Amino acid sequence: MGTDQKTSHRLGFAVSVLGEGGLPSHDTRRWQSGPHLRHSLDRLRRILEYLDRHDIRMYRMASALAPYASHPELTQFHGQVDECGLELAQLGELARERRIRLSLHPGQYTVLNSTNPAVVDAAIAELEVHAALLDAMALDPDAVVVLHVGGATGGKRAAADRFLAGYERLSPAARLRLVVENDDRSFGLADVIEIARRADLRVVWDALHHHCNDPERIGDAEALGLGLSTWPAGQTPKIHYSSPRLELRERRRRVGRRVERTPVLPPLRAHADMIDPIGFEHFMRAVARSDFDVMLEAKGKDLALLTLRAQLVARGWRAERGKVLIGPAEG
Repeated sequence: MGTDQKTSHRLGFAVSVLGEGGLPSHDTRRWQSGPHLRHSLDRLRRILEYLDRHDIRMYRMASALAPYASHPELTQFHGQVDECGLELAQLGELARERRIRLSLHPGQYTVLNSTNPAVVDAAIAELEVHAALLDAMALDPDAVVVLHVGGATGGKRAAADRFLAGYERLSPAARLRLVVENDDRSFGLADVIEIARRADLRVVWDALHHHCNDPERIGDAEALGLGLSTWPAGQTPKIHYSSPRLELRERRRRVGRRVERTPVLPPLRAHADMIDPIGFEHFMRAVARSDFDVMLEAKGKDLALLTLRAQLVARGWRAERGKVLIGPAEG
C-alpha cells in the first residue's frame, strides 16, 4: 500500500560524527584527569555547527555529556549542570535557532526496574541529570530522554510494576522528559504501550526491535500508529529505524601452527553500518500517514544518514529544510 499524502520527516543519528575527519562527542577522560561538562559542550558546539552545515536537524547527544555527574561516590562532579548553566542556555538557543532536535538515551546500565535497589538509585540519579541538561538548555518537549523498560526478572508484570515504581520516584521534570522504547528481547511494543498507558508516557517505536520481538504479530503500520498515538498534539513523535547487519564475518583461532577460521552469522538484532535505501523507502511508503522524525541507528552514523538522504533523492524523494518528504507513490 502506498502513501496517499505528503509527509515530512527529520532524519537523525546518534553521538559520533564520522564526517570531515570525525568530531569528538564529549569529554571522555577518566575521573582522575578532571573531565567536565564544559569541555563536552565545546565539542557539542562544533557538532551543532557541523549539523547545520549539512542540514541535519536531529541529533542524539552523548549520554556521558556530563561525566560522572551522577556517580554516587565522586560527588565532586555533581554540580556540573549548574556550573555550566550559561553555556547550556547558549547551546540550547543555538539548537533552537538552527531547528535541531536534540535527545538523550542513557546506556544499558541505567535500569529503572532492577531488583537491586542500588542500581535503581543510580538510574534515578542518571535520569535526573539527563533531564536537567535538557531543561538547562530550555528545549521544548520534543527533546526527550529515551529509556528501555529493563529486564524481566520475576515476570514481565512484576518487572513493569518495578519500572513504574521507579518512575514515580523521579522528579516531575524528569518524568516530563522520559519516553519508553520497545526492546528486542523482553518488552515488546504491546508491553510498552501498556506501561505508557499506566504512566501517561510517550513511546518511541523501534522498528528493528519490533521485528525481533513481536509476539502479538502487530503489523508495521499498526505498530507505528500505536507508538505515534502516545504523543500529544503539538509534539512531533519520533521512531528508531535501522537495517539489520547481514554480512558474514569470520572468527580466527590459532590451533597449533594453523589458524582455524569459523564463519560467524550475524544476529538479526545487530545494526548494519548503513541503511538499506530500498527497504527504508518501502517501509516509509507503507506506513507514513503523518509527520514524524526518524532516528537512524546505523554504525555509519552521519555518513549513513547523508548517504541515505542522497539515495532517496536519487529515487525521487525531496529533501529540504532538514527533512525528507514523501509524496504519493508514482505509477
